[in-house]
Amino acid sequence: MTTDGARPPRGSLFALNAGSSSLKFALYRHGLEPELMVRGEVEEVEREARVTARDASGTVVESDAWGEHSGFDRLMPKLLEWIESRAGGKPVAVGHRIVHGGPSFAAPIWLTPESIGALRALTPLAPLHQPLSLAPVDAISVHWSDVKQVACFDTGFHHRLRPPVSRYALPLSYEAKGIRRYGFHGLSYEFIATRLRQISLALFEKRTVVAHLGSGASLCAMRAGESVDTTMGFSALDGLVMGTRPGTIDPGILLYLLQQEHMSPTDLEDLLYRHSGLAGVSGISGDVRVLLESEHPAAREAIDLFVLRIAQNVAAMAATLGGLEALVFTGGIGEHSDDIRAMVANRLGWLGVMIYAEANRKGGGRIDAPESAVEVWIIPTDEELTIARQLTSLLPDQHSE
Repeated sequence: MTTDGARPPRGSLFALNAGSSSLKFALYRHGLEPELMVRGEVEEVEREARVTARDASGTVVESDAWGEHSGFDRLMPKLLEWIESRAGGKPVAVGHRIVHGGPSFAAPIWLTPESIGALRALTPLAPLHQPLSLAPVDAISVHWSDVKQVACFDTGFHHRLRPPVSRYALPLSYEAKGIRRYGFHGLSYEFIATRLRQISLALFEKRTVVAHLGSGASLCAMRAGESVDTTMGFSALDGLVMGTRPGTIDPGILLYLLQQEHMSPTDLEDLLYRHSGLAGVSGISGDVRVLLESEHPAAREAIDLFVLRIAQNVAAMAATLGGLEALVFTGGIGEHSDDIRAMVANRLGWLGVMIYAEANRKGGGRIDAPESAVEVWIIPTDEELTIARQLTSLLPDQHSE
């Protein structure tokens, strides 16, 4: 076996990250470390299917409306044909972000009819996300029937959480049935943990809170590359205020809505997943960018609640860690909104968080002020690269003789 870095990698890896209305994807050359060939996103999958893709240099190689191919059933054949044209053939394997692994699945697994069935059985734990993350699996099984597929779990990074952190104050018989805190955004947090180690071992070992802020948002308390606590629990509804999800909510409200407002479980699910959060509070939008630009008082009220919950939960994560030494912003909002970062830092000043305004405006890298007691970083995440790395861990070494 040789580790000669000059030998060209053979074959390609395809990473898919399916969301509620978009599909992110990336194609890599298969080697000891996956090498990016192209990455892209399909927006409005079920309606207009607008596709944008860039090569490794950032040059746009596709920007078009695939509207006639909207919906996973029609979109996937078109996307797979396009990927084959970029890769010069079918990939060696495909990796999927699967939102929920339940109590049994932590490490990546090969997808077989049996394992797919087991993952479908977890749909009640993630009714909105699990079917969407499995939808591309079916399409690829039809069009690339000879290509291996792998499930990479968003809950996997938090799998080692143990009581009391993982526990709800319910009779333990329910915990035995799988009602516990799982945590999500694990592929993102795994990438950040790797980056922290690459930056410095000292930073990697600090008591760190990572804020993955996007339309879905959560925090993770980590140290030495392991999850110690996280804000999302049994479902992706928990924790922070999100674009259209409420985050932590008094369960008495849910009982009230069911009993007094006579909402059906289906209507309640629709309210909690699609019509709450920033969109519900503002009545304008679930998009932070739109709310920050709006002069409507309700927009500011929604932003204030979003920031308050982030700050409150950072303090809660610090309590689990026994202190706070580093704060990392990632995700679409965390990476790109200097306003949100500044507001969060302002609320956390009592914890010693102080940021350098100019560095925060420029974005990227370390942004804490010299007098800050806490290191503050902006680190872009890359869930697709995490998927490709997990794929690589299951495949034969392409550099072996």
